[in-house]
Amino acid sequence: MCGRRTCAPGKTYVKLSLMPVASYQVRRATSADEMAAAVALRHEVFCREQGVPEWEELDGRDHEGIHLVAVTDQELLGTCRLLRVGKTIQFSRLAVRSDARRQGIATALLALAEDEARALGARRLVLHAQTYALKLYENAGYRARGRVFVEAGIEHQAMDKTVD
Repeated sequence: MCGRRTCAPGKTYVKLSLMPVASYQVRRATSADEMAAAVALRHEVFCREQGVPEWEELDGRDHEGIHLVAVTDQELLGTCRLLRVGKTIQFSRLAVRSDARRQGIATALLALAEDEARALGARRLVLHAQTYALKLYENAGYRARGRVFVEAGIEHQAMDKTVD
C-alpha cells in the first residue's frame, strides 16, 4: 500500500485485503478518455451521491489542472485535480469510486499530489476538506486553518500543508 512519501508516478500498489480492488496504479491522466472517466466519476460522487449542483462541480478550470488518477485493469478508481497558483498548489476534486473506498486510494493520490507539487517547485498545498474526511488529510500532514464553512451545501474546512 502507498504510504506517506512513498508513492511514485506510475508505480503499482498492492493492498492485501478482502476488498474488491487488489492493486492499482496512481499517475497523471494520460488521455482524453481518462479525463472523461475522471469527470464522470466526479459527477457520480459529487452530484449524484452528495447532491452538489453540476454547475458547481464543473467550474470551468479542468483545462488548467493536472489530473491524477488511480487505475486498475484500465478501470478508473479515483481522481483528483491540482491547480497551480504561483508557488501554491490547490488540491481539489478528490473522488474515489464507492466500491473502491477505504483501500488507500485517496492516500495514494494525496501522496502523488505532494510529489507533483514538489516537482513543480510549489511551497504549499491548499485544499477545502469535507469535514467528514478531515482525518484523511490530517494523517497526510495537512493543518486546519480558519473556521468550518459551507461550500456546495457541504461543510468544509480549509487546510494547508508546507511542501518540503
